[in-house]
Formats: sequence, structure tokens, C-alpha cells
Amino acid sequence: MRPTTHLARLARAGFTAPAAADKLLQTPALQPLRDNPLLLDALGDTPDPDLALRSLSRLAESLDAEDPAHRRTLLDTLGGAKPLRDRLLGVLGSSAALGDHLARHPQDWHALVTYEVADMHPGAGEFRRILDEAVRAVAETDEQVRVAIGGPRTAADALRAAYRRCLLTIAARDVCGTADVTQVAAELADLAAATLQTALDIAAAEHPEDAAAVRLSVIGMGKAGGRELNYVSDVDVVFVAEPVEAPGADQDETASLAAATRLASRMMRLCSDTTVEGTIWPVDANLRPEGRNGPLVRTLASHLAYYQRWAKTWEFQALLKARPLAGDEDLGRRYLEGVDPLVWQVADRDNFVTDVQAMRRRVVANIPRGDRDRELKLGPGGLRDVEFAVQLLQLVHGRTDPELRSGNTLEALQALAAGGYIGRADGAALDDAYRFLRTLEHRIQLHRLRRTHLLPEDEEDLRRLGRGLGLRAEPVTELLAERRRHAKEVRRLHEKLFYRPLLDAVARLGPDEAGAPALSEEAARTRLTALGYADPAAALRHLSALASGVSRKAAIQRTLLPVMLGWFADCADPDAGLLAFRRVSDALGKTPWYLRLLRDEGAAAESLARILASGRFAPDLLLRAPEAVGMLGDADGLLPRRRAALDTEVRATVERHSAGDGTPEQAVAAVRGVRRRELFRIAAADVLGLLGTGDGQVQAGSWDEDGPSPVEAIHERALDEGFAAAFGQAVDAAGTALSDVNAAALGGALRVAVAAVERRRGGDPLPTRLAVIGMGRFGGHELGYGSDADVLFVHEPLAGAGDTEATEAANAVAHELRRLLQLPAGDPPLIVDADLRPEGRQGPLARTLASYAAYYRRWSQAWEAQALLRAEPVAGDAELGERFTALIDPLRYPADGLSETDLVEIRRIKARVETERLPRGADPTTHVKIGRGGLADVEWTVQLLQLAHGHRVPELRTTRTRAALAAAAGAGLLDPDDARVLDDAWVEATRVRNAVMLVRGRAGDTFPAQPRELAGVGRLLGNGAGRAGEAIEDYRRLTRRARAVVERVFYDS
Repeated sequence: MRPTTHLARLARAGFTAPAAADKLLQTPALQPLRDNPLLLDALGDTPDPDLALRSLSRLAESLDAEDPAHRRTLLDTLGGAKPLRDRLLGVLGSSAALGDHLARHPQDWHALVTYEVADMHPGAGEFRRILDEAVRAVAETDEQVRVAIGGPRTAADALRAAYRRCLLTIAARDVCGTADVTQVAAELADLAAATLQTALDIAAAEHPEDAAAVRLSVIGMGKAGGRELNYVSDVDVVFVAEPVEAPGADQDETASLAAATRLASRMMRLCSDTTVEGTIWPVDANLRPEGRNGPLVRTLASHLAYYQRWAKTWEFQALLKARPLAGDEDLGRRYLEGVDPLVWQVADRDNFVTDVQAMRRRVVANIPRGDRDRELKLGPGGLRDVEFAVQLLQLVHGRTDPELRSGNTLEALQALAAGGYIGRADGAALDDAYRFLRTLEHRIQLHRLRRTHLLPEDEEDLRRLGRGLGLRAEPVTELLAERRRHAKEVRRLHEKLFYRPLLDAVARLGPDEAGAPALSEEAARTRLTALGYADPAAALRHLSALASGVSRKAAIQRTLLPVMLGWFADCADPDAGLLAFRRVSDALGKTPWYLRLLRDEGAAAESLARILASGRFAPDLLLRAPEAVGMLGDADGLLPRRRAALDTEVRATVERHSAGDGTPEQAVAAVRGVRRRELFRIAAADVLGLLGTGDGQVQAGSWDEDGPSPVEAIHERALDEGFAAAFGQAVDAAGTALSDVNAAALGGALRVAVAAVERRRGGDPLPTRLAVIGMGRFGGHELGYGSDADVLFVHEPLAGAGDTEATEAANAVAHELRRLLQLPAGDPPLIVDADLRPEGRQGPLARTLASYAAYYRRWSQAWEAQALLRAEPVAGDAELGERFTALIDPLRYPADGLSETDLVEIRRIKARVETERLPRGADPTTHVKIGRGGLADVEWTVQLLQLAHGHRVPELRTTRTRAALAAAAGAGLLDPDDARVLDDAWVEATRVRNAVMLVRGRAGDTFPAQPRELAGVGRLLGNGAGRAGEAIEDYRRLTRRARAVVERVFYDS
């Protein structure tokens, strides 16, 4: 055959470097096979023909070095035995590592020749026989002979070499297709069990006294326990031991455990150490009670005591796969009998599902962002998604159905489908995806026998993998497409797996398309309880009302609800979320755009679910204005509106409802409707983590169900960078937005009140100009969801008008404004509080500018100057508001600074507030307003610096607390570290206050006592499921530091 023709044939066979391949085929070791079409075709059928040929050449050379007859035997057998050709070349074309092993141990190719029954379906016993024979052969052979023949010199090396020989046969069955992925994984687990037993036997032979003193059982966990092991994986174990019961002897438990620990440690080293024969795999005992901090070996009683008292949810989930692998069989059986009942009671624990889901998220969060799309195990749509879903359903329903109690993922998946706990078609699709992903994972690891779950990026590696899976036309393109398809299917099924059968149960859809029975109502209630629903019976009623029937509306709801239920369950109050969704759907169900929006806009549906299950404030607003759901479909729909836009809309609303026969009450009701909608916009954005535009904030639709929520992600950053740095912009955005909305509403109500008073005056124009001055948080643009609107009313008579008439008119307007805004209504009230006016409640509601000037000149006290630090016009006559500001500036920023008398007085008042204003029984360490290091502490400290230095430091002349704090630090009046401490505390206290209102629907200045409300507050603060207590600890830590600064700066102590 001409050289060019031969090279072309090699290229057609799949060789990427045909010239190099032909050169190898011309070497003496392989030359007899150069023109063998059967061999070339077999090489071309391998995943990597170039790799297979290189490894075959090395094997032939190694055999030739032993004896040329050995090489000829191999080549003759290859030429005449197709089974050997397929097995040997398949392995060499898939695994460079096993090619290295054969080059080192060339006689091991014989392990691929025979086809006894034991070779086709070996179990742990067959593997144990092979390993024991190899170890025994070393023990029975003189060391000089072992050296002379080049064989393993120690029992440990013999074990490693024999392990690789067994691995070779498993790989051959795998790549040739005579064993599917489930059998391969089971064989790898059986080989692991046999290896552990042989290693334990070696350890016992080395330490006979220890072996005689103790009974030791090795319990497999994880994939080894579930008989679904990878080619390269840590083998997870726990050790349980008991003293040997010798007649008449005292049982020294401490000594027995020490003996067992020595045996277990030696066994682990035999498997984990690296020698000239390589290593087997690490033995990982970190799943034991107390993890790395606990003893390596415990008695059975100690294990059970720990699990009964201290174990966390994830530890019971891990026990689901526990299986004795080696050592004392009776002790292993007793261990399983002891822990098994505990495993199937874990779903009764509080926060069971949220604990498991939180653990899943933490795992995903630790994946480097650049690796997530390549992660076959932990990434979205990966193996762990399937395993997580299956285990969760097992733990929920396995309490009452023993058929589900399997440690093997695919066996459990089949049992769940057969029992109606998941749809049979869904189960089959998951089974298919899991098999594909596990096979791909196996082939990736087999190449170098290295532990990895990452899809490679190198095109040559991807080509080998694709060809190995039978994708020959475009192996790289087809492989990536298949992987994406399966990952997408797993994500889709993972979202609906828990929830679709619930709908089938309540909607009476009957058996699924494959004939599987529907989930029983009792099983549905059990599942809902495990998922965090406090009233599963009510939840089922809501589902029935939403999803039953044959209408288009019910059909769309059946599509939406499996995903919506998952989002509800991911929040603190899924019951409230589902109820609110039913009420919104009842209100809007006949509106064409509503269900279409949720069906077609995935981000809108998810946002709605999370808002509805967040607490009471936002859902209550939405239920009074359900059409506001429409803003969730707009990318900018939840961005707070600017003050100018709000004023324009409110002005038009007032004009529209004041025309004709419109009453003041109707006009203000319309203004309150605008406010209600805008409050929902702000609250929804807050719940979803969309407020603020600086670094670290998030965009709509960026929720990642596998990772932390947006707020949780920012919270993690806050722990490193500071809470003000992480959350300050969001807090400022909320305060500004709420202040703008209330100012616009107040301005609208003022217009209505003026018009009403003018009508009472017979249509005469008001004889005075009126301005509303915001005070406290209102003037500081720092309103919370439950804040009152603190104001002053100032007026100035028009030319020719008398003071008495003007004052009467101004007070009439102020009273009318307050009356209109405080009429009973369903939305949060806007309480207008004017108690900071001169003379307080005893003084007139409105004063002239001249009256204010006279009062402040003659009677003003230090606390009033302090209150005026946050005064800012918010509505009414703008020019008059500016003149009022000019009037009070000398008072709040005195030219001589703060006198000693005033300083003493302010400190006295502050101390009195701390002792007298704190509610009875309130915890001063968690009261956000008056408690230690809370809002009042920070604000009074900042205001003291403003009073003392505002005249000479213009930057201090601001009504905003955080801006003044930054100015004080910038001017050198406050140490920058102290400023950061105060800023952190103020930001977190504000966040707590807002979160309490969002969750409870009513204002509060301390953390809720009710567990579900506390959990909701914790979620909004970014502490995640089951971590509400950490929110309190965060707050106490921040405010404790702030109080120390206040003691130094404010009290000068």
C-alpha cells in the first residue's frame, strides 16, 4: 500500500496525527499489525485512536522487554480475538492512566481475555478474592524473588496494583458497553468495599493485638454507600467499634477505641498513601459525628447519642446512604438498625426543607463563577440537582413508605415514580439525564484517573469524550448540545418535581400519562408540611381553587403553580404567599394580561411569588390595587419615581377629582391611591433587593435559585466590607423614595385642603401663603415604611390681609389637611404630626413667619435648635419655605457653636430619653430607636457635632444623617473608623426597622418574637433560611461598637 494511501486510511479511521500513527505502526513492536484492517478499524472505533495506538505501542514494548514471545502472544490474540480487541483498545483509547498501568504491568492485559461469569458481573466477593490473592502472593514470596521479578515489594503495593487490575476490567466493560453506568458505579463501589476490607486485613495482620481487642465496622457513606461510586472519588466512611467480649475480662472501652483508631488510621493510609504503585483513593471520615473535631472511632452507643441529641439535618441526609462496607458485619448491621429510624424522622424537624435547601445553596455559592457552566456535579442542571431532589422526596415520604428507602439514586427515583410521588414521565426523563451525566463524569475521570467534575475546555478532550459516547459526526458540537439539553431538562424537572404531583392530587387529574397513580391527599399534605407550609389543608384548598377545572385560566395556573409553589416555599411564609396569590388571581383572573404576564415573563412570576411570601406590607398594598402587578413586567417598573414626576401626577389627580361634583374626600382618596401604588413599588423593589444603583446592588431577574439571594450575596459582602458600604445606597434609596412619595401626597392633600377652605369662605382666595416644613426623618429624606410625617406649618399673610384672618385660614387648612389624610382607609395611614411646633400641642397649628421668628428669638431651647437641624420644606409655597430655612439657619448653626450650658442640657435630655422612653420590658440591645447604639444614639451624636461646628463647616449643614456623618469625618471632627462604626449601626438599624414593617405590616422598633416573623425579617436582612438568629447577633455586634463611640464622642466619657 502506498504511503499516501495508508495515511489517508488512517485519517479516515479517526487519527488526528496519521503520520505519527504510521510511524508507530512501522516500529518493530507493532509492524506486524500495520496492514491488519481489523486492527486499524478497531483503533478507529476507539474514542481516541492516537492515544490508543501510543499506549498499545508502550504495552508491546514492555512485553518485548520481558520476552519477545510475550509481545507476539498479545499481537496474535489481538488479531484473532475481537472481544479482546474491543476491550483492550477501548480502554487504551479512553484512559491514558490505565495505559500507563499496562505499560508498568504488561501481563495485566490477560485480565481482559477471559469471559467467565465472574468476569462479566463480579461482586465484592470476587474482587475480594483477587485482592486477597495478590496480597497473599507477596507475603508468600521471598523478598529477593519479588525484587528479581520486578513485582510489588509490599502488601500495600500489591493491593494498589491489584486494585488497578480490577479497575482495568471494570473500565473495559464500561467502554465496550457490556455494563451500563449503574453496573459500573455498583462495581466501583463493590471494588471499594473489597479494597477497604483487604486494607483492614493488612492493618490487622500488622497489629494483631489491636485486632484481637476490638470489633470494628467500616460504614460506607455517600456514593460508596449508595453503590454509585465514581472512578476517582473520596470514599466516605464512618467507623464504629465495640470491645471484644472476652469471658471474665473487664471491658476497657478507652483502650478498645484506641486500638480501633490505630487499625482505622492504618487502613486509611493504606488506601490514601502514594507509593511507586500510585495511590488508590483518599478515605474521608469527615462525615462522622463532630466532623474533623470528633474522634475518628466511636462506639455504637456514642454514635446514637450524638445523632439523637446534636446532629444537624444534613447529617441525617448523609445517613440515608449509609451501608456497611467492611469489618464486623454484625456490628455494621446493628449500626444501621440504630440510625435507620432517626433518618426517617428527620422530615419532622423544624425548618427541615429550608435547612436542606440552604445547604444546597451554600455548596453552589462556593463554585467559582467561571466554573459553574462546566460543573457536572454541582452546577445548575447537574448531578447534585437530581440527587438533592430525590433525597428530599425520600426523606419526606420514606417515613411511611419503606419502598423509598434506598441509598441508590436511580433505584430511589424509580421507586418514587412507581409510588406516584413524581410523574412517571418526569422520573424517566431524570433517569435519562442522570445516566448521561454520570457516564460523562465517568469518562472524564477515566482519562487520567483524576478526581474532577468539570467538563474540559480543550477541544481534543471534548472530541475524545464525544466519540466515547457514540457521537461521531460532530463529536464536540453534539456533546455540548447533549449536555446543555440534559442540564436544561434537569433544571426544568427540578423546579416542578415537588409540586406538580400536588396539583394532580387536588385537581383530580388522575393517573399521569404513563399510568402512575396520583399522589394521595395525605401524601400531598405531608409534602406541603415538609416544604414549610404551616396549614397544608388550607394550602390544598387554595391549590384546588386555582388549578381545578378545564378552563384556560385553570390550565395556565397548572403550568404556573409548580414553579410558584417552589418560590413560595423558598420564603419565610409560604402559606401567606399562596393565599395572597389566590386572592390576587381571583381579583385579576379574568383580566387577559394577568396570567399572560406571569406565563410569558418568568421574572415577573418569580418576583410576584417572592413579594407575596415576604410578609404583609407589600401584599396588603397589592391586594388593594391588584393592577399594580403590571409593573412587574416592565424592566424599569420597580424603579422609584422622581419627586417631579410624582408631583405632576398628584396635581393632575387632584384636578381631575376636584372638578364638577367631586368632594375633597374623593380627591384625597385618589391621591392616597397614587401613594398606595408607589408604596408598593418601593416595597417590592426593597423585597427583591433592587433598591440602590451602586456597586453590589442587583438588577431585576438576577435571582439564582441555586445560589444565595441578591440580598444574601450583599450581606456576605457586608460582613467583610461593612454594612454601610454594602447596604447604604439601598437604605438611602428607600428613605428618599418614601419621603418623596409622602411629600407628593402631602402636597396634593394641601391643594385639596386649600380649595375646601376657600369654598367655605364663599370662594374667596386664601388670604395667606402656606408652606409645610418637613421635620425629623421626613426632613432628612429618611422616612421608613411606618414613619409619621413630622411637620411644621408656616404661613405669611398676603398684602392687605390681617394676621388674625390669615392665621385662622391657615389653621383651617392645616386641620383640614390632617383630617383628610387620616380618614379611615385600607392603605397605610399618613399621620401628619405637628408636635415639634413651638409650644407643642398647646400652640397653634400654623404660625406666621414673623411669629416663628419672635418665638425662636425669645423662647427657643437647645432641643428645638437640635430638632431644626432636620427641617426642610416639603410642600406648599417654595419661596416661603426658603425664607423659613434662612430664618432658622442661625439658630441651628450658631455662630459661637454650642454653649456649655446647651451641651449639658442636650446630654441631660438624651440620658432621660434612654431611661424613660424605652418601653417596659424592651431589650436595650435590640431596640433600634432608643436602644444602645441604635438610631437615637447615632443621630444625637451627629447632631451634637452639627450644632457645635455647623457654622464653620458648611458640609455639616445637611438634614441627612449619613451625609452629616461623612462631613464630620471629612472635617476631622470624628475619627474615620468611628464614623464607619456609627454609619454601619445606623444603616443596619434602619434596615431592621423597615424589615419589621415589611414583614408584620405594622411598625415596630425591635425584632419580632414570633418565629415565622423573625425568620421573615432575617430573610429580608440577608441572613438566609434558618439563620434569623444571626441577624440579631449582627445587630448587637454593630450597635455594641456604636455605643462605645457614642460614649466617647457624645458623653465625652
